[in-house]
Amino acid sequence: PGVLKRVASELLEVHRMGVEIGVVIGGGNIFRGLHAAEYGLTRVPADQMGMLATVINAIALGEVLNSLGGEARVMSAIDMNKISETYVRGKALNHLREKRIVIFGAGTGYPYFSTDTAAALRAMEMGAEVLLKATKVDGVYAEDPGKAPLSEPFPRLTYQEMLKRELRVMDMTAVALAMGQNLPIIVFNLKRTGSIRKVVQGERVGTLISGE
Repeated sequence: PGVLKRVASELLEVHRMGVEIGVVIGGGNIFRGLHAAEYGLTRVPADQMGMLATVINAIALGEVLNSLGGEARVMSAIDMNKISETYVRGKALNHLREKRIVIFGAGTGYPYFSTDTAAALRAMEMGAEVLLKATKVDGVYAEDPGKAPLSEPFPRLTYQEMLKRELRVMDMTAVALAMGQNLPIIVFNLKRTGSIRKVVQGERVGTLISGE
């Protein structure tokens, strides 16, 4: 609950600066489709469980945003109209124009695609200026910072460098999608308070992934 409220507060702070915000939320705290084998599941139903987990998180974030005085709309890539709106691009764009924060649940609605890929897809559909990848490390590293604590994150990488070096802080499909539309990506540490505002204000935070 504490993390949820902090993240919602930071999103609202940025939103009140006049920034349009769409959030693609994951469900790894509940279930990850990639762990299918551990549960004796095949990949497709496991991914569907993961997508449903993201909807649970989307509803939670939306409710906290609303309770703090914001206005949020949850949209699901899977039809569940008694629980949330079904994702329709035009409706999502209208919510943004009406100064609402849009939370996209259920990933792409299809198995085998990560939340990162869903984020890149929604960012392009919404005409986003930048894709912010919120994670638990300070950016993109050459080595796992948990195993190499003295390593420093890259301040900047090109899409090609990310793909060539297979730096897996982000799904490679998402990077390739962003590269196709020249959509900049900033990978930053969500655990650092105020990081969303700093990114939006143009401060050097995390790793910028972009073209040449």
